[in-house]
Amino acid sequence: MRSQLNITMEQLTRPHDLFFKESFSRIETARDFVRHYLPAEITALLKLETLEITKDSFVDKKLKERFSDLVYRVALKEGGSVYVYLLFEHKSHPEPEVALYLLSCMVQLWNQRLKQNLKPPLSPIIPLVVYHGQEKWTASRAFQDLVFTPEAMKPFVPDFSYRLWDLSDYTDHEIKGGVSLKVAALLLKHIFSENIGEKLPGIFKLLRSIIDARSGLEYLEAALRYVSSGSSHVEKDDIIRALKEALEEKGEDDMSTLAEQWIEEGVQKGIKKGKILGLKEGVKKGVKAGKIQEAREMVLEAVASRFGTAPDDIVKEINAVNNRALLKLLLRQAIVCTDINVFWKTLRELRE
Repeated sequence: MRSQLNITMEQLTRPHDLFFKESFSRIETARDFVRHYLPAEITALLKLETLEITKDSFVDKKLKERFSDLVYRVALKEGGSVYVYLLFEHKSHPEPEVALYLLSCMVQLWNQRLKQNLKPPLSPIIPLVVYHGQEKWTASRAFQDLVFTPEAMKPFVPDFSYRLWDLSDYTDHEIKGGVSLKVAALLLKHIFSENIGEKLPGIFKLLRSIIDARSGLEYLEAALRYVSSGSSHVEKDDIIRALKEALEEKGEDDMSTLAEQWIEEGVQKGIKKGKILGLKEGVKKGVKAGKIQEAREMVLEAVASRFGTAPDDIVKEINAVNNRALLKLLLRQAIVCTDINVFWKTLRELRE
């Protein structure tokens, strides 16, 4: 079996979001997560075998660079159902206003159900924030703490709190669950760490028990993509060592061969500080006659993905660049710049 490790522009600019959704949209991971990280008195009420992942998303477009969300629906043993709403914080620092974002998303979910002609009583929603930043989460989990509320006015202010899954609160050994959940949690926990390279062998070894299945191979590939695009502290040799160690210890020649294929084809161009992880085929393609135009298109795609549009002036300037090294530098700038005016200024300075 042969797998190819492809990194898209979306994976490059939104690696945490995509890995979170890829991991927690796996039904076995979702059930495992709910089983281990909701309060026992809540899980005792649930028919976990009925858990399903909806296609709903309620994060405002303006907030998608900071948050991702997933909605699980689970039947209750006594009838009816409950929604578990996961809000994932992409960044490495806590958001004090997150309770307000949650309230907005919860109201949207209830309104959606009403529009589907579902009559009250509405299903309860359990809001849960997934956080993997290195800073300690200090924001209050109670919505009323966001509002200055004299005692007499408290009945008029929504009163709810959210559950927090702060990965920094757990040692690696304290993280519960099956293989997929543990790998997801450990990678999210350590992705910003300078010592992530030291953690990779142990994390990838966890996948040995499921690696023979197609889903296991796909998940290993997803993990490799995430480490390559999401960490600025990982080296190519770290990925190679961890991958080979995890697969070779199975003692199977075909797994060692697969490891060598991935190393040769997928990890050669490991992303570090904005470089693109590509397959051997992609590298070959890059040295053909159309390599300059391909590089221009990558820069333009990055600009459009990052800022929502590529203005005509910028398109004209980029199309006038004939230096591949300069285009690589512009690609990096398109990824890291937070303002299109800053990118435009940098582009003009580099062109002079």
